[in-house]
Amino acid sequence: MNRKKKINQTLKSKAKKANKKLLTGNKPQYISKAERALLAEAAVEAAVEALPPTEPSNIPMKDD
Repeated sequence: MNRKKKINQTLKSKAKKANKKLLTGNKPQYISKAERALLAEAAVEAAVEALPPTEPSNIPMKDD
């Protein structure tokens, strides 16, 4: 009985490990704080570039 139990135990543990390897794709990839800052900065720059250029106004400025 002990030999059968040991064999079943090793087979079950190998099956569990194989299933665990297959199910690791649900978690999002970790992005470091520095990477998030760079991505945010790039997004801000892209948003600024996407804005239409403003035309200069024809109001003369005072030169004192």
